[in-house]
Amino acid sequence: MNGKKATGGNKTARIMHITLLALLPGFAVFTWHFGIGILLNVTIAVVTAVICEALILTLRSRPLDSLADGTAVLTGALLGLCLPPLLPFWMVSIGTGFAVIFGKHLYGGSGNNLFNPAMVGFAMLIISFPLAMSHWPAAGTTDNASSFAAKLNTQAAQEHYDGITAATPLDAYKFRIAATNDEFFSAAGTQENNWQTWASINLAFLIGGLFLLYRRLIPWQIPASFLATIGALSLVFYDGGSSVSLGSPAFTLLTGATMLTAFFIATDPVTCPGHKKGLLVFGAGVGLVVFIIRSWGAYPEGVAFAILLMNATAPLIDHVFVLRKQSTLKRT
Repeated sequence: MNGKKATGGNKTARIMHITLLALLPGFAVFTWHFGIGILLNVTIAVVTAVICEALILTLRSRPLDSLADGTAVLTGALLGLCLPPLLPFWMVSIGTGFAVIFGKHLYGGSGNNLFNPAMVGFAMLIISFPLAMSHWPAAGTTDNASSFAAKLNTQAAQEHYDGITAATPLDAYKFRIAATNDEFFSAAGTQENNWQTWASINLAFLIGGLFLLYRRLIPWQIPASFLATIGALSLVFYDGGSSVSLGSPAFTLLTGATMLTAFFIATDPVTCPGHKKGLLVFGAGVGLVVFIIRSWGAYPEGVAFAILLMNATAPLIDHVFVLRKQSTLKRT
């Protein structure tokens, strides 16, 4: 979410602040499982986003009052939550700066950007630093000292990677070779197979998302169509757990960034369609692309690319539904 197109600063600030509040359950559970690295990611990203926002506003001779609307803070928070906890601080800063400058202000600032800034930053990082972006530690294996060392990109941190790095559930399942579901999940105690960790994180973000729906701050159409699409596709391609089966609906819905995407990323009002039926198409499109990339693409998670692709189609979706409405009016 990055601010509304036609709202005043106070209303935008209120929406951003409530959205940040709704992120807290997921943020807390995420930090509980993966340590202070998550907190450091969010802190570094938020500070960088605010600094870059202030710098660009100054260069553009714009008032700094808009810093208080919370859009830069939310961009940093969302990006920070998408990054591996041991990612060096300079990579976090580069990705966040790229998000704010090229994802937001290149188009004129809040309310004018075509693409979701946080996903612009994430896409840049995963393309530029694919190895570092794949370094996820096993849950519960990092202490504060290791996290700080990793942020400084010290030699000790690099050596520490070898002992604690583990594939995420999506990555491990996708490249499980010939293992059936029973064989894959029978290896108790390993992070890649213990997807319940990620399920608890997704459920925490779901709680925050339902709070946003309750406050009517996000449209229900996007999370509903997004989750229904990837859930239905996983049901179609799940054959009970053979060695060639894709993940079950529960596994698909509760791993990766599914719930964070459904309620906090895809629902950015600036970069999604304005038409209510268009929102259903948009959410379904994001779900389709995410499922395709997860299942057959080169990356285990496809959220960033799915969001950016559908952001580009949002004006077309609105145009199609506006033309249909005009055609209906003419006939009546």
